[in-house]
Amino acid sequence: MTTNADFRARLTGREPLVGAFIKTPHPIIIEVMARAGFDFLVVDAEHAPFDRGSTDTMVMAGRALGCPIVVRVPVATPDWVLSVLDAGAAGVMVPHVETVQQAEALAKSVAYGPGGRGFAGTTRAAEYAGRPLAEHLGKARNELALICQIEDPDGVVNHAGIAAVEGVDALFIGRADLAVSHGLDNFFAPEVAEMTRRILAVEGAATGLYCAPSEDLEGHRNAGGSFFVVGSEHTLIQGGGAALTKAFRQSFEP
Repeated sequence: MTTNADFRARLTGREPLVGAFIKTPHPIIIEVMARAGFDFLVVDAEHAPFDRGSTDTMVMAGRALGCPIVVRVPVATPDWVLSVLDAGAAGVMVPHVETVQQAEALAKSVAYGPGGRGFAGTTRAAEYAGRPLAEHLGKARNELALICQIEDPDGVVNHAGIAAVEGVDALFIGRADLAVSHGLDNFFAPEVAEMTRRILAVEGAATGLYCAPSEDLEGHRNAGGSFFVVGSEHTLIQGGGAALTKAFRQSFEP
C-alpha cells in the first residue's frame, strides 16, 4: 500500500514513477488500473466528464487499494481545489499555470494557514473526525502534491520561477497545448522538443510529461524528467483490442 505521503516523498525525491490518465468516471476503472501496477493514476476532471461526486468516488477507490490518485482539476477555483483536498487525493494537478503569482496563490490554497484552505474534520482526508486537529494540520501538507501544468507561452517563460515557489512540488508539461498555443499542430515539433528539454531540466521541482510507449523515455529521463503518464484506460483498451483483433484476423488468412 502506497500512502499519499509516500507518493509525495517519491515524487519530490525524483524517483522514476509511471502513471496513467483516467477518463471514465467509474471506480471499477480505478480497481482495474491499480492492479496493473501503476505508481499513480490521474483522474482527468479537465477533459473527461467528472463532477465532484464522481471524483470523490475515484479517490475513495484509489485509497482503498493503496494507489495514489492525482486529480487534474478543470479550473483552479477554491471549490474544486478544496473538494479534491477534502476527498483525500494524493495530488492536485492544475492546468495552464502561467505566472509565479498564480503558483504562489495555488500553493497558499492547498495549505492551512491565513488565507489558505479551510478545515473540516468530517472529511476523508481528516479520517472522518478520527484525527485530532493538531495532528491533521501537522500531516496534511506532506500528504498532498501540488503539480503545476506548463502548457502556454507565458508558462514556458516563467517555468523556473514557478518551480521555485515554495509549495510547488512538480511541473507537468502539456506538450499538446504547448504546440497549439505556439501555432503548431505536432507536439513532436522541434520547437516543442526544445521547450520540453528546458522545462525538464529545471531546478526546484520534479518534472514530468505524457510519454507514449514508442517515445524516447531514456532521453526524457536524461533531460531531467522523473514522472511519466504513459496513456489512459482508453488508449490501453483501444491498443490492446486492436492488437488482439489484428492477430486473430491474421491467423484466419490462408
